[in-house]
Amino acid sequence: MEQTNFQQVKNTLILGAGDTGHIIAKKIMKEQEESFNILGFLDDAKEKQDVSLAGVSVIGTLADLQRLIKLYDVKLVIVAITNMGRVAFTRIETICKLAEIELRRIPCIEDLLLKNEPLINLADIPTQSLLNREPIQLNDAAIKQQLHQQTVLITGAGGSIGSEMCRQLLKYEPKSLILLGHGENSIYLIEQELREIAGNTTLVPVIADIKNREQMHEIVEEYAPNAIYHAAAHKHVSLMETNPHEAISNNVMGTRNISEAADRFGVQSFVMISSDKAVNPTGVMGASKRMCEMIIQEFAQKSDTKFSAVRFGNVLGSRGSVVPMFKKQIAKGGPVTVTDPQMTRFFMTIPEAASLVLQAGVFSQGGEIFVLDMGEEVKILDLAKNIIRLSGYSLDDIEIKFTGLRPGEKLYEELLLENELEPQQIYPKIYVGKTKFVSFETLHTILENNDAWTKEKLRKAMLALANSNHVTQEKNNLKV
Repeated sequence: MEQTNFQQVKNTLILGAGDTGHIIAKKIMKEQEESFNILGFLDDAKEKQDVSLAGVSVIGTLADLQRLIKLYDVKLVIVAITNMGRVAFTRIETICKLAEIELRRIPCIEDLLLKNEPLINLADIPTQSLLNREPIQLNDAAIKQQLHQQTVLITGAGGSIGSEMCRQLLKYEPKSLILLGHGENSIYLIEQELREIAGNTTLVPVIADIKNREQMHEIVEEYAPNAIYHAAAHKHVSLMETNPHEAISNNVMGTRNISEAADRFGVQSFVMISSDKAVNPTGVMGASKRMCEMIIQEFAQKSDTKFSAVRFGNVLGSRGSVVPMFKKQIAKGGPVTVTDPQMTRFFMTIPEAASLVLQAGVFSQGGEIFVLDMGEEVKILDLAKNIIRLSGYSLDDIEIKFTGLRPGEKLYEELLLENELEPQQIYPKIYVGKTKFVSFETLHTILENNDAWTKEKLRKAMLALANSNHVTQEKNNLKV
């Protein structure tokens, strides 16, 4: 029999007909078509059945996997569903093991973007995260001890961070999960998703507005949560710059309302989501987040509830982040808009952000600002170039246009001022900041009088307060 160097083409199925699956299919056909024959996508979404992406059709659902493996002599299954739960993935893994075929799981696009050379080599797909830093290893036992069979309330539960926290929380088997949000559609969607994996945890969707003080008190009294994770906030820099009264009303007074309720009704732990924009803020949004931290620190001084905040950088893939914006611009053929060639940001993925928040709740003694060691800053320009390449285009195909700084924006962000940072990590990758505040009287003055002020007067008052650099040494020694 004549010998040949011909390499057998592997019949391949891609699970997930979303952005990641689309990109993987395009990459295979462009660079490795001689090695892989893509038979089709499998996706459970009804609206995606019989749809074609990059010339490849959706030929069934995940329930068809075992049948199609036998029917088409499949040799490779690629999982391109980045939020697939552990139970679902284990089921897929079992099917592939029994059929003695290869199984590869694609990291999320956001992870790939933080890699210096993000393009995927299908011959050797890594199983670990492709971030330029080691992923956070959680103390699962400590988190479970705090949250197992407890009632947990999440504000902003339908948002990017809030919904991911809900997914991760279920691993610790809380007694009930209170999904609080202002947008009924986002709460409905996260509740429907969680019902499939909730197990014995009771899910309680609550449509409510954190700006409504009376409503917050009623909800906390009724459900008596053991822990509250406060993720609800306005976060768009440019929108808050022109709407400072709404930034005060929603972000700051909303934080005060839910914090006051937590204190009044004896909640054990309260963790607030903050931002690197709270450090030396130049805009309204960052100033409002710094004021939220002050609210938390004030309650921490007088409450039995353990109040703390978690400060991190930009979250890749969240609503309003640069990645979805870049994707839309690329889909339209460009240009991709970048503020400045020198602009940098700290980045993390949505699961990382949610993990840090959960871990902080365990370590809190009251009044801390927890910060993740996020590695090196990433140039937005490099990020834009990476996503253009990941989308299957060259830099000649898609124009990059520089737009200049908008009001309230900075070229770079800081996670902590030097005199705010405790030198020792309290846990791998996690630092705690020193307690920093100014006179709470100034904070109260703004909250009580801002309705009568002009936008400019309010903006100046917020920035002046948020940029006060008095640091106290009280309550800054955290024991672990």
